[in-house]
Amino acid sequence: MSAEHRKLAVSINNVSKSFGTVHAVKNLDLQIDAGTVFGFLGPNGSGKSTTMKMIMGLLKADSGHLNIYGINVTNNPWDVKKIVGYVPESPRLYDFLTGLEYLDFIADVYGLDASTKKTRINEFLAAFDLENRENEMISGYSHGMQQKIAIIAALLHKPKLLVLDEPLSGLDPKSAKIVKDLIHKLANEGITTILSTHVLEIADAVCDKVAILYQGRKLAEGTPSQLRKEAKMPDSTLEELFLKLTGSSDIKDIVQALGK
Repeated sequence: MSAEHRKLAVSINNVSKSFGTVHAVKNLDLQIDAGTVFGFLGPNGSGKSTTMKMIMGLLKADSGHLNIYGINVTNNPWDVKKIVGYVPESPRLYDFLTGLEYLDFIADVYGLDASTKKTRINEFLAAFDLENRENEMISGYSHGMQQKIAIIAALLHKPKLLVLDEPLSGLDPKSAKIVKDLIHKLANEGITTILSTHVLEIADAVCDKVAILYQGRKLAEGTPSQLRKEAKMPDSTLEELFLKLTGSSDIKDIVQALGK
């Protein structure tokens, strides 16, 4: 895609965020084109969730600039939230509502008309095998069922950007496949998805591009094949690539020692 024709969905310029003495994100730069499935890879504490919360306007960056489809996140956080669907790592739903009541509430928040709301909710309930369970209290749902409700809620208003923090956590294989296929379908329609994962096989299967984060910094960025080529590991798994980039390639020796 030429520079003249590319449309940026996300622009992150020299962004940093600290919590006391902990530097969660350090001088991060990222440019994500519209219609891209972009993955954040990294272990716990690498800065993935913090970056996503800053994109959403849920956390304010200490320095730098974030723009979502040209909207300055710091100055216009509510405008950003209107065009973004977000699934946090641990969704907090209203346990005292049924699944249907919760989705109905979320649809009203986004201003969906009654007909559109009913149609979209029913379609998603059917797709995620939640038919005949929608009138049960969320407090009685399994973790996987709650995750499905959170994903549906993020999609109801047809967002331009999806921000998904470990979105496949707790999902059964069928539902996980539905989510992955849906992400690709949305990308073909120009919808951008940012997802974080520490399961490298998921990133390899779903993402067009990835950024490897480690201790708050971006170690590498590109397509999985580009990263393998640059690391001179053309036949490696993303896991092997990640271990090399983070200086953890001696993990096999550690595992062997633990197994003695």
